Amino acid sequence: MTFEDLGLSPEILAAVEKAGYREPTPIQRQAIPIALQGRDLLGCAQTGTGKTAAFVLPMIDILSGGRAKARMPRALILSPTRELAQQTMENFEIYAAEVELTPALLIGGSDMKKQEQALNGNIDVLIATPGRLLDMVERGHVLMMGVKHLIIDEADRMLDMGFIPDVDKIVERLPPLRQTLMFSATMPREIRKLAERFLHNPKEITVAPPASPAETVEQVLVAVANERDKGKALRHLLENEPVTSAMIFSNRKKDVDSLHRSLKRYGYNCVRMQGDMQQREREVALGAFKSGEAKIMVCTDVAGRGIDVFGVSHVFCFDVPVSAEDYVHRIGRTGRAGHRGHAFTFATPDDAKGLAAVTRLIKRSLPVVDIEGIKTAEIPGFTPGAANKPREAAVEAAPVEETAETPVPAEEAKADAPEEAAAEAAAPESEATEESKPRRRRSRGRGKKAAETKATETKDEARPEPEEADDDGADGEETAEEKAAAETKPARHSDPRPEKTAAKGDKRDPKDGRVAFGDTDQVPAFLLRSAFPNGVDAR
Repeated sequence: MTFEDLGLSPEILAAVEKAGYREPTPIQRQAIPIALQGRDLLGCAQTGTGKTAAFVLPMIDILSGGRAKARMPRALILSPTRELAQQTMENFEIYAAEVELTPALLIGGSDMKKQEQALNGNIDVLIATPGRLLDMVERGHVLMMGVKHLIIDEADRMLDMGFIPDVDKIVERLPPLRQTLMFSATMPREIRKLAERFLHNPKEITVAPPASPAETVEQVLVAVANERDKGKALRHLLENEPVTSAMIFSNRKKDVDSLHRSLKRYGYNCVRMQGDMQQREREVALGAFKSGEAKIMVCTDVAGRGIDVFGVSHVFCFDVPVSAEDYVHRIGRTGRAGHRGHAFTFATPDDAKGLAAVTRLIKRSLPVVDIEGIKTAEIPGFTPGAANKPREAAVEAAPVEETAETPVPAEEAKADAPEEAAAEAAAPESEATEESKPRRRRSRGRGKKAAETKATETKDEARPEPEEADDDGADGEETAEEKAAAETKPARHSDPRPEKTAAKGDKRDPKDGRVAFGDTDQVPAFLLRSAFPNGVDAR
């Protein structure tokens, strides 16, 4: 199938041919005819499969037959990040080169006055992030009653970043009679609920299983013992892998800054991108990375969407992502448009829970690779298999799927024998530790009262019974006098919990002037306690 078979106008086909596109991708083949019919659409496809063209091309075709009014855009494209909005703007200008349509870009971090001036003209298509758009709407610079086409791009990222309330406010201002297209790389339950609210009788398209990474990406796991080994493993891979362009993802902004400084000290040409940077700084960094001036970009998940850089050969997840869905978007920066890509995830034993969430989402296990000079840590559920080889040998091997073992020389086997013996010796201790954890969790889960009762009973059983006092001794005489006083003094109240009081009574010294409770004693101990301890005379 070619683009001519999709029903696009000659002007659009000319722009597509000039851009170098020959055949539509699966998402484009299915989405473009439906969008041209004016139906609502819910699309799910992997990152890097051409979703932007799938909604921009039919939108341009439909809008090319009308005229816009001042401050009243006819189409609205919502993007979760500034970078994705800018990339959509660039693609729109390429696809609309043969028609007369005016776009406008509204993103945070840019000059607001220039954006206000752009809105004063006749705007056909408005590409915006939710926050800045709401700002302009509330100031009266944009009127939304003329929007007939709404596109929500990367809806799952909108959900993760907390933009759904802003999207709700925007949709409330739009006319009810409109066409709505929603695209997402993953399809959790919350996205389907949003589709029920925003879309009317939509046509659903799923090109690949939701949250499934592209088959062109080789995914492996680097298991290390601590954070310091992560840096060593990363530098080793950067030196020994055929890296032409790489993106390194970290969870926190300060970690991005520190990792960027560290790589700079080791002589790597790299840039950084994180949310606290000014928009101008982010644009300069992204421009240097796209142009090839910088070979490496260290970033947070703000660059996990919308960064369409041709030729990214490697993605390094320096931290296991907090959200499993972000893993799909991170590795989606490589292996795009049918090219091969490589994704390495660095993890310590503390990341076992996050790794399990990732493997559940992508429905596959990550093979563990060995890095020369760095000891491979044991992570539950991610034990290196027989197919594992040092990374240099794995790079030279042709297909990833082959599982043939590499023969080990006798000298290397002897050298590795002490480490294997130590690992086997440490195994029973680790297994015992793992077995003790569930019991610890069960004891925490019981009620507080039950735990106290059990602890009291245990102490009572372990405590030896006190020896009986000699009848002829002084202690026996004192006890008899106190018992006589207890019988003559009236009880003020009865103890509603005799077992608990008895347990407390057992903990007291029988010689401190208090009376131990029996089955028939109903006098609280504090009534019989001496008001003047240590023999002080009341007079």
